[in-house]
Amino acid sequence: MSSPTYPAARRLDLVERLPENTPTFDVADPYRWLEDPTSSESTRWLEEQDALAAAQFEAIPGRPQLRARLTALLSAGVVTAPAWRRDRQFFMLRTAEQEHAVLMTVDPDGTQRLLIDPMALDASGTTTLDAWQPSKEGEFLAYQLSEGGDEESTLRVIDVSTGTLVDGPIDRCRYSPVGWLPGGAAYYYVRRLPPSEVPAGEEQFHRRVWLHQVGADPATDVCVFGAEFDKTTFFSASVSIDGRWLIVSASPGTAPRNDVWIADLTTSDPAAPEFRELQVGVDAQTSVHIGRDGRAYIFTDRDAPRGRLVVTTPDDPGTDSWRELLAEDPEAVLEDFAILDGDELARPVLLASWTRHAISELTIHDLETGERLGDVPLPGLGSAGGLSERPEGGAECWFGYTDHTTPASVFRFDARTGHTTPWATAPGTVEVPKVHARLVTYTSRDGTPVRMIVVSPDAEPDRPRPTILTGYGGFGASMTPGYSATVLAWAEAGGVYVVANLRGGGEEGESWHRAGMRSHKQNVFDDFHAAADALVEQGWTTPEQLGISGGSNGGLLVGGALTQAPEKYAAVVCSAPLLDMVRYEQFGLGQLWSEEYGSAQDPEELGWLVSYSPYHHIVQGVQFPAVLFTVFDSDTRVDPLHARKMCAALQAATLASPAERPIVFRRESDVGHGARAVSRSVELSTDTLAFLGAHTGLALPH
Repeated sequence: MSSPTYPAARRLDLVERLPENTPTFDVADPYRWLEDPTSSESTRWLEEQDALAAAQFEAIPGRPQLRARLTALLSAGVVTAPAWRRDRQFFMLRTAEQEHAVLMTVDPDGTQRLLIDPMALDASGTTTLDAWQPSKEGEFLAYQLSEGGDEESTLRVIDVSTGTLVDGPIDRCRYSPVGWLPGGAAYYYVRRLPPSEVPAGEEQFHRRVWLHQVGADPATDVCVFGAEFDKTTFFSASVSIDGRWLIVSASPGTAPRNDVWIADLTTSDPAAPEFRELQVGVDAQTSVHIGRDGRAYIFTDRDAPRGRLVVTTPDDPGTDSWRELLAEDPEAVLEDFAILDGDELARPVLLASWTRHAISELTIHDLETGERLGDVPLPGLGSAGGLSERPEGGAECWFGYTDHTTPASVFRFDARTGHTTPWATAPGTVEVPKVHARLVTYTSRDGTPVRMIVVSPDAEPDRPRPTILTGYGGFGASMTPGYSATVLAWAEAGGVYVVANLRGGGEEGESWHRAGMRSHKQNVFDDFHAAADALVEQGWTTPEQLGISGGSNGGLLVGGALTQAPEKYAAVVCSAPLLDMVRYEQFGLGQLWSEEYGSAQDPEELGWLVSYSPYHHIVQGVQFPAVLFTVFDSDTRVDPLHARKMCAALQAATLASPAERPIVFRRESDVGHGARAVSRSVELSTDTLAFLGAHTGLALPH
């Protein structure tokens, strides 16, 4: 590769004493001017970074062949488990030719029809289908669209039979549930207050639960819940299948706890529900499902970090009336459940979904007692999810399945026979390379056992190979096995791909999450470093062949890894990252995450943040790994300013020349933090894998 000169970046002599009016920390911020991407100075810097990135990618051989292989592997497509409404089903489908998955329906007479196609709405491919919810009878469909990757979710309703728009668009519906009332004439949903009614800079917050009449002006909607809560509160709202019970929950930002209320809509006005507390002021996550038998099924991690299921009556839902149906498992995490209680069954059963060290299991239980009756066999060591039964009652349950070599497929369990059969396979045909996946346990710095899944060309380490290590370690999110063109293309080319199940995630339950959040965040980095050490010690790779990759909170992970232990890694891909943890709350949705990380406004919590904030731990004159930042201009969750500032700081600090270990900044427009068109995904994966290959020694076919 050529050795270009990095774009000039003015270094400010800016040091602030934080928190304000306290003598706690002196915090430097030399590249704060890059927080504004529209200034002439930032614009020039970004344009020069674009040119540098283009030159770097152009110099890597094998990119056309890699692009073609990724495209071929993604041609398997996607199919999801059906959501049933009486005799109608809804599901997502993507064929090899489609840029986005489309929403399909199957009519009661068996006719399959297209309902929502994002590409038909916007040929540019920048419009995404964020969420959808059929009415209880399946006659109407609420769905949410975003444009340009902004994830703002504008809500609309169509008549399913005709496709006619009957409601909307309603804006400001980001992250909104839809709780339909029977008959399809009204629904509860969550919407932010108008910008004119909130302080400047708080437009992304201030949610409320509203009751909306289909076809009415949203300005006439009735606020039924939320006015007295903090601006960062998230709400959910659902209505039982019989229309009697409204369940509302509230959580501060992304905190791992929520309060829950229930209202009987037969004894109070749906526009003014009389709520009763089910759980308030308890440090636990709880959800409620009202069964067809009238019982309240409460899924909670209260006194059970790995989850348990209890039952009670919705008339008296207090904990004194709770009866345990599924107890907490000492090793497996309860993820989901489905109730099979059709009239054709002599014995109603409960189907439960678990993950044991991130690997899915399904078990069968007596619905009344919880007694375990058996297991549902799965095709391999993979992920089963999306349990879907008929809301009106039945004996069948559908679920999706995938693993590292199996594209998305759907299975059907029949409680009448106890048999599980394939229901739908991925629509495309693809030749999947032969790879091996194994679960490996290693020990972290403090002695904690941590697990990682190693995908490799051989079952055992035959020689050190170029390796990608990834992880997430935050918000209780679990990294479970799944079909990935990126993983398969890398392993097919001779590399090893590793997914570490770090603390901060949910792979071992809520205690595992809390062991990696707030004051314990360093555990996540320690787990990641220990994974790297274990891969070297076991012969899978060497530091000169080890690349790391992470996005969003995972971008914070790899940003911390490269500043804490640059000698362990040869290359880094840092995507849509959080990196300035002192100022993260001031941008995007940052204020929602203080429950996960801590707040810079609190002196003690600022200490946690400063201790690992990657941007503030760049030491001048260090030989850093090669680093590729990938950011998306329409990202409304994590502002690209984090990567801009970190990139400038690393380029100024590193000892290595750009030809040896470059610091590269790749940006895209009209795409955001989440969903994107397949072709855009292929281009991103091509560039990231090519970059990692070039700096870990993996020779791509060309």
